Amino acid sequence: MIAKKPPMGWNSWNTFGRDINEQLILDMARKISETGLQSAGYNYIVIDDCWSLKQRDKNGRLQPDPEKFPNGMKAVADALHEMGFKFGMYGCAGTLTCDGYPGSFDHEYVDAATFAEWGVDFLKYDYCFHSNLIHGRYLYRRMGLALKNCGRDILFSACTWGNDDTAKWIRETGANMWRSTPDVFDTWESVKKIIDAQSNILPYGGAGCFNDMDMMVVGMRGKGNVGLEGLNDDQYLLHFSVWALLGSPLFIGCDLREIDDATLNILKNKEVIAINQDAGCRQVMELHPLWAPQIKAYARYLENGDIAVGFFNLSEKEQLLRYEFEELGVQESTGKTLMLHDVWSGEEFRLENCSVWRNMKPYETLLFRCRVIDK
Repeated sequence: MIAKKPPMGWNSWNTFGRDINEQLILDMARKISETGLQSAGYNYIVIDDCWSLKQRDKNGRLQPDPEKFPNGMKAVADALHEMGFKFGMYGCAGTLTCDGYPGSFDHEYVDAATFAEWGVDFLKYDYCFHSNLIHGRYLYRRMGLALKNCGRDILFSACTWGNDDTAKWIRETGANMWRSTPDVFDTWESVKKIIDAQSNILPYGGAGCFNDMDMMVVGMRGKGNVGLEGLNDDQYLLHFSVWALLGSPLFIGCDLREIDDATLNILKNKEVIAINQDAGCRQVMELHPLWAPQIKAYARYLENGDIAVGFFNLSEKEQLLRYEFEELGVQESTGKTLMLHDVWSGEEFRLENCSVWRNMKPYETLLFRCRVIDK
């Protein structure tokens, strides 16, 4: 499989952790459909850790927990496929998964074949309890090759948390996306730490092997497995906008049975999703506004010639944004300028003197789609 755009979907871990079962998974899928999230592009339903028994069967194959999944994984896959979704599961490169279930170390080919027989379309492959003698690149090469030879197209999601210089070698393994950070939590400190960690790895994302900033916590409201403190709506909007602009896969982690309108309005914004899903998948540029170190800024050239530009106030205090657009190829001498369209507010304005000056409120997001026009 070649992943041409960042995958989108829902994953069970952030809210439910160990407390998963067949009915819950199918209920979440129905909610994604009913809320319009499926139509917006969220089409992978992924079961995370804790789905199996703690021992393999007599033939060395993984076994679903019959209390949680009484009809087996193929039945879940068939039901999700019938609803138009793709089915994702979880494995691990170590001897055990992160929660102590059987890992795939030395069972890569039999596990890949098992996943293929069940109708799996996506494998999240974690990094717990891995060998200290065998470098991660070799463990992920093993599963990457096993998946390529299992007889089914399965998207390979490598979850090494960015350890062992993952960015430098993960593409060679055949992975389609790779986790660049430790686990996210529903706290501002966690989200901000993940954003701060991106500066040195922006060149390593892109088509075929996307930089995965972890499942989103948008709408969790402090509830669930990684709920902890919760964020406010401005922080959730900023979180979603950065993930989208930087080209991260977009996986929802909240309980869809309790999703509110504010969360849906964030997750379903068509213009923000269009930036994330842009066919060009070009490298993200980090920008540097003057005098405002608490404002993160990024840009990405889009396939139709537009530029996506985002400014994000990570501070709890108001910040003055001053940014000169010359480094993006817009100079007064060219006879061209930009029309800026705010994809959240709908505001449009013409760029004057190649610069933007704004007072940004705490946790404010300015995300523009910019069109080149004559002066």
